[in-house]
Amino acid sequence: MMKRFRVKEAALFARLKLQTHQLQRQRGLSSTSFPDFDNELSNDLDNQVLVEGRAWSRKAILNRPSVLNALNALMGARLQKLYSSWENNPDVGFVVMKVALLNGITMGGGAGVSIPGTFRLATEKTVFATPETLIGFHPDAGASFYLSHLPGHLGEYLALTGEKLSGEEMFACGLATHYSHSSRLQLVEEKLGELVTDDPSVVEASLEKFSEPVYPDKGLISRIETVGKCFSHDTVEEIIYAVESEAARTNDAWCTSTVRRLKEVSPLSLKVSLRSIREGRFQTLDQCLIREYRMSLQGISKQVSGDFIEGVRARVVEKDLAPKWDPPTVEQVSQDMVDHYFSPLTEFEPDLELPTNLREAFT
Repeated sequence: MMKRFRVKEAALFARLKLQTHQLQRQRGLSSTSFPDFDNELSNDLDNQVLVEGRAWSRKAILNRPSVLNALNALMGARLQKLYSSWENNPDVGFVVMKVALLNGITMGGGAGVSIPGTFRLATEKTVFATPETLIGFHPDAGASFYLSHLPGHLGEYLALTGEKLSGEEMFACGLATHYSHSSRLQLVEEKLGELVTDDPSVVEASLEKFSEPVYPDKGLISRIETVGKCFSHDTVEEIIYAVESEAARTNDAWCTSTVRRLKEVSPLSLKVSLRSIREGRFQTLDQCLIREYRMSLQGISKQVSGDFIEGVRARVVEKDLAPKWDPPTVEQVSQDMVDHYFSPLTEFEPDLELPTNLREAFT
């Protein structure tokens, strides 16, 4: 079996556990047990995750277009069950989810179950982002791992600003392993559906037949030097000052836009996210997932700030785009506030336990 299949399942498990915790809080359930997913909304759940199969392959299709295929806890439980059953089925030689076809919006949990995969194919329709700081949260579902391993300090830039990458840019920076025009996706899927093995060299050869070389000379990739110059600093305050100085020196619209975005998002989320990326650079994916889960529970607890609730209100519910962050400035975000996000959970909130006994850690 492929190691990264289990890695991808771990990222899904982390998101599932967090969303289960939120569901349990809403219902007053104990946080140490899972609700019975099989008996709840089962018919609707089947429609949210569709399954297609051919002789030797299986494909899971997310089917919630009205909410951009956002994962919920029930979908996560179904995907986890499907992955496990397929992996243990001798009649299944290849699971298409081992290859992520990123033909559209790739954010949040969707990115979390896609980016750790061995192969990620992007198209001209792909839009990637980690926009969590815009809603008073932090990049999770393994984002602190894969962002921290991007070239230079691109990960810090993406985590803090939440700005988007195109499919071409994803390929150029390594978030995608292959790039193809969306018109060829049906051919890609047909080819993958014919495979009877998950041997990486065979999958690679199949994808290469439909891949196109892309060399983006505009956008973020062309500014990698400036990103490194500004986002390599130790603190959020220093980063903002560096971008402001660059904007004043060059009168560059991109720098000005970046300053505006850094002052638009949650100040607390900026500091929490920066530390998360910096720690992720020296941790395994499993360690990142466990830490992010801890951070997420601290973030939704409102013990330090209600920024997450306020961010969702301003961006998703009322959509006035005018969040009132607490604290309102980065200067008012204390070290104790940031430390709280990384502190151990209480005895009543156990840490995330991943099924790591089934595989080695992905580093």
